[in-house]
Amino acid sequence: MTAGWTIPDADEAHLALVAEVLALKLRRGDVIALRGDLGAGKTTFARALIRALLGDPDAEVASPTFPLVQAYDTPRMAVAHFDLYRLNGPDDLEEIGFADAMAEGLTLVEWPERAETALAAERIEIAFAAGRDADHRHVVIEGRGTAAARVARLARIYAFIGETVPDAAGLHVAYLQGDASTRAYARLEAPGAARVLMDAPRMPDGPPVRNGLPYSRIAHLAEDVRPFVAIGRALQQSGVTVPHIHAADLDAGLLLLDDLGDLTFGRGLSLGHNQSRMWLAAVDVLVALRARPLPSELPLPDGTAYRLPRFDRAALEIEIGLILDWYWPAVKGAPCPDAVRADFMRLWSPVLDRILAEPAGLFLRDFHSPNLFWLPERAPHCNVGVIDFQDALAEHWSYDLASLLQDARVDVAAALETAGFERYCATVAAAEPDFDRAAFRAAYAAFGLQRNTRLAGLWVRLLQRDGKPHYLQHMPRTWDYIARNLAHPALADLKAWYDQHFPEAVRRQAIAR
Repeated sequence: MTAGWTIPDADEAHLALVAEVLALKLRRGDVIALRGDLGAGKTTFARALIRALLGDPDAEVASPTFPLVQAYDTPRMAVAHFDLYRLNGPDDLEEIGFADAMAEGLTLVEWPERAETALAAERIEIAFAAGRDADHRHVVIEGRGTAAARVARLARIYAFIGETVPDAAGLHVAYLQGDASTRAYARLEAPGAARVLMDAPRMPDGPPVRNGLPYSRIAHLAEDVRPFVAIGRALQQSGVTVPHIHAADLDAGLLLLDDLGDLTFGRGLSLGHNQSRMWLAAVDVLVALRARPLPSELPLPDGTAYRLPRFDRAALEIEIGLILDWYWPAVKGAPCPDAVRADFMRLWSPVLDRILAEPAGLFLRDFHSPNLFWLPERAPHCNVGVIDFQDALAEHWSYDLASLLQDARVDVAAALETAGFERYCATVAAAEPDFDRAAFRAAYAAFGLQRNTRLAGLWVRLLQRDGKPHYLQHMPRTWDYIARNLAHPALADLKAWYDQHFPEAVRRQAIAR
């Protein structure tokens, strides 16, 4: 399988832009063969690509003509840049570590025809030819094998940028570190403006896990950008600070968004910003949103509408089941016995009944530090930027408060959790005379336990299925939150089950990476 991407008559600035776009989807093990005559632009392109991976447009990148190879340690992967023009024979390839480089990182190869049989069959081919004058080049990029789909996607991203950024002069595209999702992001920096590109193609269904349905369908997870667009527009109209959508290709899953900056709540903590001030400001956002709830039908630019789904029993069960599917075998060394699973679900059943009976509100699902931006220069209620809301549901208001005050990624002390909870309840009660604080507290504990039970399994799944071990650092915090929620009297039966099967020694047990 192959896929092509052609850039006719590109000058040096456009070559650099193409290199920055290509860098967005490169990964360890990729091989890029750069073909063309002397002076065709191979080294210029390689230099721009390496600078993009280094994240430094002014980095010194030397030509490998005489040493045959130059090595770089970039934040995402090791890079080996080969120039095989002076290669004497196959023995030289072994001497300069060609095979090892292909196995360990990204390999850029100028004059690849001198080592044709040694190249990986699945690779990216880039051919350079003369353009209309000495300052322009005709470039054809071809992906072979598994690289074909990525090259085709990159071609669409490059076209979208050209269609939506009116003046690409001086434009730089920079990779932004993603999260646990399959969405990808890039920062588009142009003189006087900065935008964020969201790259979220419609995801194919995963393997069926229950009743012939994949996990994403059962858990009501967004499968394309349409929910993000519909919910984002509605949130903006409700006064919540979300990225404004400047351009959208709904079918391709590409959006051009406002750039809210880099000061997430998590980064704000690392820079010394006051945690209480940030978290209580986010509580105020939830209170304000409760006062201006979203309509049930959310319009889209193409004239259609999106309706927020509600949780159902299947969604709740598959989420809490992650702790048995992934965490249990990781700490017990064997799958969860059917009898234990049945007992777990039996004890959860009345709790799920109560959750499902709660009145509809709104929860954005991941209202926590990675998705909240601190904007202290803005007015109250506007000083918290919110992203990653495409999986929102028409569900009880307590879920987002639990997501915030039991943050999955950073510690929230019990005192701050209590202060945030009391602030929320006092403000809502002043506006809603019939507000039932005790019922809200019970729902908060139930949703908090449900969420953190899911996370305990999710962290292991991200390790074992997705190769992302760094999420395990959040496991001790997750168990602390589980213990806080289990302290509520309405969850006493579940507390006994958790204490029996996951006692303190098991909860603190290291999980092999």
